[in-house]
Amino acid sequence: MTTTTEQLSATTLLRFATAGSVDDGKSTLVGRLLHDSKSVLEDQLEAVERVSQDRGQDTPDLALLTDGLRAEREQGITIDVAYRYFATARRRFILADTPGHVQYTRNMVTGASTADLAVVLVDARNGVIEQTRRHAAVAALLRVPHVVLAVNKMDLVGYRETVFAKIAEEFTAYASELGVPEITAIPISALAGDNVVEPSANMDWYGGPTVLEHLETVPVSHDLTACPARFPVQYVIRPQTAEHPDYRGYAGQIASGVLRVGEAVTVLPSGRTSTIEGIDALGESVDIAWAPQSVTVRLKDDIDISRGDLIAPSASAPATTQDVVATVCHVADQPLAVGARVLLKHTTRTVKAIVKEIPSRLTLDDLSQHPAPGQLVANDIGRVVVRTAEPLALDAYADSRRTGSFLLIDPADGTTLAAGMAGESFASQARTTVQADEEGWDF
Repeated sequence: MTTTTEQLSATTLLRFATAGSVDDGKSTLVGRLLHDSKSVLEDQLEAVERVSQDRGQDTPDLALLTDGLRAEREQGITIDVAYRYFATARRRFILADTPGHVQYTRNMVTGASTADLAVVLVDARNGVIEQTRRHAAVAALLRVPHVVLAVNKMDLVGYRETVFAKIAEEFTAYASELGVPEITAIPISALAGDNVVEPSANMDWYGGPTVLEHLETVPVSHDLTACPARFPVQYVIRPQTAEHPDYRGYAGQIASGVLRVGEAVTVLPSGRTSTIEGIDALGESVDIAWAPQSVTVRLKDDIDISRGDLIAPSASAPATTQDVVATVCHVADQPLAVGARVLLKHTTRTVKAIVKEIPSRLTLDDLSQHPAPGQLVANDIGRVVVRTAEPLALDAYADSRRTGSFLLIDPADGTTLAAGMAGESFASQARTTVQADEEGWDF
């Protein structure tokens, strides 16, 4: 008989993030998903029931299953990104429950940066609002391949199909213009459990999947081997022992692609070339290794290689540059201004840099560009040009989410300032450019 562990190891993994505006019922949806899929321990449920009773509530407040911080429980809001791990017979899940407040939009960037799917909640009574557009923009910017629009609180609008259809049409048109490749709209009531895990008896006009059914069946591809090989060096291993007097290996995790013994490679940013002489994985020599394995690579030639260098096949090595053009989501409280001196962290490499230009800031209402804003403040999405002190081997984010992304860091205290995506983005496809008036206002 197949054991539960063996069954789970055979299932695929889906990483997904939830996002929604304040009081859209996002935490309730996550709690309902965990509760109805039997993914909640008895003691957790008892604790939620006890707190709910103390508050005078007749039924358990399932939002408490995810709002774990004391401040979250007291205020009834989500502040931090809460990660939850659960599984069904068909798939394993890593869920990132992200905050809905505008000032915590940066946390959505954290939760969605590795997600295969994003669930965007909308209150059926309010429809698509600015924060909904912001979440759609972040999902598109981070190249999340699947987006679910969960139109919540359908019970408060009489389960009317017309309400759902109008919201679904507006959101789909907006997200499609951003370049989101797949959008699935599902009408739900997280509080009542309609279409979350079980089909709703109140919406017989809806013939699509429940939220859980869609999560279990959406196609997911983690095939990092289809991309060109990229190997950021984390550590240089030189034992210099009697047993290994001449051993020199370069340890790290393969970010993408496949490495093979005998393959010609280029070390960046120096541009020096060599051949892979050996690959060590888990204490044994292997002929081939692929992402995301952690390995040690040995080269035929002695080359000056250190942490932060990138090893790539010579036939598909990326170009190096000191002028990084990218779209960033500003995540710090302090503004990011033209002329700012920052650190740029790309894979295992960190270099000094200067913000040379901020060409535009995205206006979420109509996807237009506000030119030359001068600075970006918390939660702004904009284009930047950064000049680095040393060359970087960046891929376009559209080609690789791992080697096309970077962080801008405050050199004074190590605060993360912005999350960046190199190359073109949906922002370059915006409809119009807003011309600023003499005082810099845009309307």
